Amino acid sequence: MAGRVHRNQRSEDVLMKKSLALGAGLFLLFSGLFASKAHADPPVCQEYDEYGICLILVGGGGSGSGSGSGSGSGSGTVEQIRLDGQLCTPGGQSIPQPPQSAPVWGKHTTGAIYECFVAPRIGSGLFIAPMTLQLWAAAAPAAPPRDPRFLAEQAVASMALKAITIGIVPENRPGSIGIVGMPSWMWAQTPSQSTWGPITRSASAGGFTVSATAEVDRVVWAMGDGSTVACAGPGTAYQDSFGKKSSPTCGHTYTRQGDYTVRATSYWTVQWAGVGQSGTIPLNFTRTTNITMGEAQVLTQ
Repeated sequence: MAGRVHRNQRSEDVLMKKSLALGAGLFLLFSGLFASKAHADPPVCQEYDEYGICLILVGGGGSGSGSGSGSGSGSGTVEQIRLDGQLCTPGGQSIPQPPQSAPVWGKHTTGAIYECFVAPRIGSGLFIAPMTLQLWAAAAPAAPPRDPRFLAEQAVASMALKAITIGIVPENRPGSIGIVGMPSWMWAQTPSQSTWGPITRSASAGGFTVSATAEVDRVVWAMGDGSTVACAGPGTAYQDSFGKKSSPTCGHTYTRQGDYTVRATSYWTVQWAGVGQSGTIPLNFTRTTNITMGEAQVLTQ
């Protein structure tokens, strides 16, 4: 009687697992699945993309059975599951090395078998328990950086980004005095890659590369009188021939005389991509100058 109950419980467990597989698609509890086949070969990853992401995982052979999104050849049933974006981090050599007859070697006779660690993940209808996989490589595979943003920041650092060189009328020099009520002009003096962009740089580590491109999105001018002016472009440099005209792109008019500290803040946008990820890094840099505004003097005899 006890033996019959035990067999019924096992049948119910099998039915439950099949129901989960049918209802959730690729929903596999690897920890329970492979624990029930301790005598089988360990699961191995048969295909990786250029970023070290495991695309095809092949479960161990043996007399057990299970479900998956594909099948393979060999003794017993082989599970073949596509891991949607699951990152597998390469480690050191497997000790001891599997025999040359193991499927993980494929047709290779040189190189070595390395461990590959998969962290727990739940997503896209798939549960992945913590596990150590195996893969063949001609040389020790380099693990991807923990955070590609670190490489992006290195690329940005190599750009030597900075604030614009301020161009403004009136100028910051002795004897240069603007007239209250007359337009002032602001612009980026001689914009370059490092002061305006666009500029692209890359950074690499362990065989992985991240590229970043930076460009000024806008310059916000704090005029020192409580006013701010946001200019989308580098502005227009003033020439004496312009006379009393207002700037067509970036300007301001003061209403009171005095000395003013002008602050120009460059807002950069950095777009980066690499190691299967991408992102945006906002940056800003500020430069200041001082100008003087005075009243127009009417000379009479």
